[in-house]
Amino acid sequence: MMAKEITRGQLAKRSGCNIETIRYYEKIGLMPEPPRSASGYRQYDENHERRLLFVMRGRELGFTIADLTSLLDLVDRRAVSCGEVEKLARSHLRSVQEKISDLKRMESTLSDTVRSCSGQDVPDCPLIDRLFDTEFN
Repeated sequence: MMAKEITRGQLAKRSGCNIETIRYYEKIGLMPEPPRSASGYRQYDENHERRLLFVMRGRELGFTIADLTSLLDLVDRRAVSCGEVEKLARSHLRSVQEKISDLKRMESTLSDTVRSCSGQDVPDCPLIDRLFDTEFN
């Protein structure tokens, strides 16, 4: 990975992560504060890059900051338990599956409503009527 220490800008460029996001991750403790050079520049190393990539991959999978904090706490304490990780991952998977189900329901409702629209320049609109419907679900 890295042969030497790099700056935050270089870390951002290498990882594809925004500099402000790296700052935020440091502020909330997902990323450890890096040491500074004699001139005051932050010096990131391979461990910082690996951790940032872990966080980015976790976020891509939809894990919350709290989930990632829990996972990284296990890593930092060298107390990784596959059982604990699986429990957290299964919970997250259920949440993702519920969101997919909700999105499918939304798609069906919108699709039905759009099909019922005439597309004409008339005052009646099925979508507006549907949103005002007290039995909307």
